[in-house]
Amino acid sequence: MDLQRHDGTTSESRFAAYVEALSAAVGHADRVAPLKAYCTGLILPGERKSVEPMAARLAPGRVQAAHQSLHHFVAKADWSDEALLAVVRAEVLPAIEQQGPIRAWIVDDTGFPKKGRHSVGVARQYCGQLGKQDNCQIAVSLSVANDKASLPIAYRLYLPKAWANDPDRRAKAGVPEDVVFRTKPEIALDEIQAALSVGVPTGVVLADAGYGIDTAFRTGLTAMGLTYIVGIQSSTSLWPPGMKPLPPKAWSGRGRPPALVRRNPEHKPLSAKKLAKTLPESTWRTVTWREGTNGLLTSRFAAMRVRPSHRDYWRCAPRPEEWFLVEWPQGENEPTKYWLSTLPEDTTLADLVGHAKRRWRIERDYQELKQEIGLGHYEGRGWRGFHHHATLAIAAYGFLVSERSLIPPSGRRSRPLLKAPRLPKGYRPRGAAAPSRTPRRQLGRHHPR
Repeated sequence: MDLQRHDGTTSESRFAAYVEALSAAVGHADRVAPLKAYCTGLILPGERKSVEPMAARLAPGRVQAAHQSLHHFVAKADWSDEALLAVVRAEVLPAIEQQGPIRAWIVDDTGFPKKGRHSVGVARQYCGQLGKQDNCQIAVSLSVANDKASLPIAYRLYLPKAWANDPDRRAKAGVPEDVVFRTKPEIALDEIQAALSVGVPTGVVLADAGYGIDTAFRTGLTAMGLTYIVGIQSSTSLWPPGMKPLPPKAWSGRGRPPALVRRNPEHKPLSAKKLAKTLPESTWRTVTWREGTNGLLTSRFAAMRVRPSHRDYWRCAPRPEEWFLVEWPQGENEPTKYWLSTLPEDTTLADLVGHAKRRWRIERDYQELKQEIGLGHYEGRGWRGFHHHATLAIAAYGFLVSERSLIPPSGRRSRPLLKAPRLPKGYRPRGAAAPSRTPRRQLGRHHPR
C-alpha cells in the first residue's frame, strides 16, 4: 500500500525519511544502509524475519553479502538501543497523540520459546505464549498508549539468577558487566524511572497480577508520583471497607512503647476473593467499556475502597486506602479478575473499568510484533543481538503505527506498505526444497486403473 498523504508524500518516501531520522542514533555512516535494510526486511511480508530469510528477500542476487551485513549490524555493531528507541519515540509519539493524549503506561512481559539452553537468558520458566513452564526467554517492556494506538518505548531481557550468577555463560553471551539479577517488577520500575527522567507524557500505569501482587512495585510507582490500576490475585489480603489494623498495644510503662499495628483472630483481613463474595447483589453493576470484534464488551463489576494488608503488622500505621475493583461476569460461579488502584477517590466505576481494560493494547502490540514484524525470530544467542533485533522490530512497528494514524477507521490496512524486490527467474532461497520434477502428464486428474 503506497498511501499518499494530503501533502503528496507516499509511504515509500515517508519510510525513507523515517529511517533517515533513525540513522542519527546508530553512529557510523556505514550502518545506515543495513539499518534501512533490516527495518525494510521486518516490514516486508514473509513467514520468517531472521537474518538469512530477510537477506534473501532484500537482495536475492547477493544473499551471502547481504546476510553478512545484516548479521554484523544486529549481532556485533556497538550502537545504543536506548538512543534508537528515543528517536523512535520522538518520531512516533506525535502521530499517536494526534489521535488523543497518552492515557496509560502499560507494563508487561512476553516469552519466546527456545529449544536449546545457550541463547542468552534461556531457562525453564513460565511462557505466556505456551501457557505453561518451558524453556524460553522473557523480556519486560513498557508501552505508552491512548484509546487509538500504543507503542513500546522500553524493552529489556529478564536474566534469571542461573544466568546472572554464571560468569562463563555471561561471557559467552556478552552480558554487560553492570547487568545484575533484577526481578521483572524491578526491571519495570527501572524502565518507568528512565521514561520519567526524559519527560515521556505520563499515564495511569497498568500491569497484570504478576506485577500487581508485588507490594514494592506498587509502592515504587506511588513514590514516583504515578497512579496505577494493576491486577492482583484472588488470594491477596485486604482490609474490607471501613476496617483497618488495630492500633499498637497500650504501653505498660516499661521498655520501648509498642509501635506496630496489630490484627487478631477476630479482627483480620480477608482474601480478595472472599471479600468479593460477601458483596450484596445490589453492589454489582453492568459496564460496557469498548467495541470488540464481535460487538460491545460488557461485564459485571463492583468497586470499593479498601486497605492492602500485606505484612502491615510490621508497620506503624495502616496502608492508605485504594480502589478494589472486581469483575464477576454473568453466569460465572465466582469473580474472574481483581485489581487495586490509586486513582482518585471520586473516580467513577466506568472510568475504573475503562482504565483497567486498556491493557488489551499491549496484547495487540505483541501479537503484531510477533506475527507481522518477527519480534521472536532472532536466531542469535548473544545479549547485544537479542536487544538490537527487538529495538529494530519496535522501530519497524513504530513506522506502521504512525502510518495507521493517516488511515481513516474505514480504510484498508491489509496491503503491504513497502514493495519487495523482484526475484530473479528460477531463484530459490538457501534451504528451500528443490522444485518438483513430476512429469506434466502426472499433474492432471488422477484416474484409477
